[in-house]
Amino acid sequence: MHIFSASKPVNLILSVFLLASFAALADDSAYRSSVEKWRQDYEATLKSDGGWLTICGLFWLHEGENRLGSDPHADVVLPPGSAPLDAGKITLSAGKVTVRLIPGVEAYFAGQRVAAGAAIELVANAPDSQITLGGLTLAVHSSGDRLSIRLRDMNCRLLHEFTSLRWFPWDARYRVTARFTPYNPPKAVEAQNLAGDIVKLTSPGFVTFKLAGAEYRLEAALDDPQKPNLIFVFRDLTSRDETYAAARFLDADPPKGGAVLLDFNKAYNPPCAYNPYTTCPLPPPANRLQVRIPAGEKKYLGPH
Repeated sequence: MHIFSASKPVNLILSVFLLASFAALADDSAYRSSVEKWRQDYEATLKSDGGWLTICGLFWLHEGENRLGSDPHADVVLPPGSAPLDAGKITLSAGKVTVRLIPGVEAYFAGQRVAAGAAIELVANAPDSQITLGGLTLAVHSSGDRLSIRLRDMNCRLLHEFTSLRWFPWDARYRVTARFTPYNPPKAVEAQNLAGDIVKLTSPGFVTFKLAGAEYRLEAALDDPQKPNLIFVFRDLTSRDETYAAARFLDADPPKGGAVLLDFNKAYNPPCAYNPYTTCPLPPPANRLQVRIPAGEKKYLGPH
């Protein structure tokens, strides 16, 4: 009796199956490596000199003159020893912010030393519009209609006490292709942030996708009005106790052929999860999903 009379076809089928299995394992391994690298790069950026952990103060400006210095009673308080008790004044007038330092305070603007008594105008949310004093930088940040001074310090306590981020294990089920529906023209939307202000965003459209057989929808926003990359501010049922309660962020490439790839393994916390001196938008009602998405970044526990 020739039990293995059909061994050649069987072996061929087995070989094809094994090759497909090895290819799938290789794809999984490559994908897992790419997710792990993305997470490592994200944490490195967070801890970099220009990262969110170097922001050590947020001072709301009032109309008129705001005192600047290391005096704890100043309107904009600098770290002790970094500047005189009275280092100058920051004037807010009709939405325009001007800084005038007292003689003897060494500072730089646009790579040039600030002349004694010179008035320097700072533009809100402009990366190159900032004044440097030693290891400190002062820039204007807008939150809705309010303006503030955002202080960066390379010796910020938040940076030195930072522990590490926590992530859910990667899971390919939470890497999904969504259908993109554009708004024509893009829609202006308003969202509240954690500071209680209303911020204006631009939404180019929304996406619909399936998880565990059910369909969900997320409103997209433009990460940068000058670029087509998308960002999703969302909340899900893990926000109750496993992830940051306010929201998480998810970045995505522009739509291709009406499709957007959503990889929730790369969902991350907004800077407010680590830093009380930041302002972050809250998700619109449409982006508060009634489903658990145990993927991406978990709640930051802070220093132990």
